[in-house]
Amino acid sequence: MVNIRVAVLLTVIAGFFFSGCGYRFAGGGDLPSSVKKVSISVLENKTAESGIENIITNDLIYEFTRNGKAVEKKDDADAHLTGTIESVSDDAISHSGDQSSTERRVNVVLNLKLTDKNGKIIWTAKGIASDEAFSVLSDKMATENKKRSAIMVLSKRLAEKVYNRLTDNF
Repeated sequence: MVNIRVAVLLTVIAGFFFSGCGYRFAGGGDLPSSVKKVSISVLENKTAESGIENIITNDLIYEFTRNGKAVEKKDDADAHLTGTIESVSDDAISHSGDQSSTERRVNVVLNLKLTDKNGKIIWTAKGIASDEAFSVLSDKMATENKKRSAIMVLSKRLAEKVYNRLTDNF
């Protein structure tokens, strides 16, 4: 009976201790400048990677919609998110001899800007980057498919990173 009381008391004390630690999830705050809804334009693609602008833009729209912060029409939004895909590069990360790689890493870099209805810049971020590894196969087309899959994975990560940076009460 005494052990149960001690266990309950320790649980209650631990609950008070951890409830005041100030922990919170990243990106759990509000958008800057009391923005409630954001419209998102298709990103400008400054790279040779065709179609990547649609992949990343769709993931950004999904991330903001999932969190209840996106609207379709620019007129219905408090702010507008625009940006560019500055670079897409891939580098070898493992080799199976002097000339052939077995694994590569694709890296994507974005520059973004959030403006209010009057065109005033509310938030800007340069060099938001993410990377993802993919395997190199003997078939060039299969390797390109692996690279495209890696881009899709890192695109979701980039969208989460952008949303978290925008809603982080810094």
